[in-house]
Amino acid sequence: MPAVVIDGKAISQKIREDVQRRTTILKEKSITPCLAVILAGEDPASISYVTAKEKALTEAGMTGRNIHLPADTAETKLLNLIAELNKDTSVHGILVQLPLPRHINEDKVITAIDPAKDVDGFHPVSVGNMVLGRPGFLPCTPHGVLVLLREIKHPLSGAHAVVVGRSNIVGKPLANLLTRRDVNATVTVCHTGTKDLVRHTLEADILIAAAGKPALITPEMVKPGAAVIDVGVNRVPDSSAKNGYRLCGDVENAVAEKAGYITPVPGGVGPMTIAMLMQNVVQAAEESKV
Repeated sequence: MPAVVIDGKAISQKIREDVQRRTTILKEKSITPCLAVILAGEDPASISYVTAKEKALTEAGMTGRNIHLPADTAETKLLNLIAELNKDTSVHGILVQLPLPRHINEDKVITAIDPAKDVDGFHPVSVGNMVLGRPGFLPCTPHGVLVLLREIKHPLSGAHAVVVGRSNIVGKPLANLLTRRDVNATVTVCHTGTKDLVRHTLEADILIAAAGKPALITPEMVKPGAAVIDVGVNRVPDSSAKNGYRLCGDVENAVAEKAGYITPVPGGVGPMTIAMLMQNVVQAAEESKV
């Protein structure tokens, strides 16, 4: 029996409607949530992501401040811009689109953002709060994955979750969230140094692919009935496509014949990432001192 396809678009829409409701309440108090998005360079994928965020902000009734810098922008100029936005009380969230040009230190830039405006959840203070279970902004994609699993009412407590990928953006924070007491999963993190990857993935009740490698997960690697969450978004050449490429995940399409649940690419985790970002922005505005 084919897997149940998890509709990330529908689930994310419910979150965005709640964000819109909260935004309306804030605007009645003369507070309009505002997200400043900084993009340095002309990376096509980054431009696409920024455009999607701008659209989501508009639909929610929020304000977006899009700051597009040339690729050769000096690191000091970017840091000075962030310092100005930190002081600007009309800006509630600051997001620097990654990756940055090679001459700019990403860690230095992320750390420069005021944790109270760190709606990406990447600042060391935000990460520390997440690890300790304290209030703070959660990283959008991992949080979105957790919401998806809860929405389909998949058993989490006692489940064996295998996360393939250990990035600071997805793999590591997701492993942390899954081990929280209110989730209570047992987590295995696999990466390029893992021996016998298949042995681990076959034991997964929940298999999360976040390695950034097209079709890494094949049907032979999946436990029958497992929930498979595909975080990967990869551009692969496709001469039949209008733009010369197509999007695919880290999971082969054929896995849908073996899994119990599966997320599509696109339309699965992607919409959730945007929705959780919008939720963080409205939260930042609600918690602002002005």
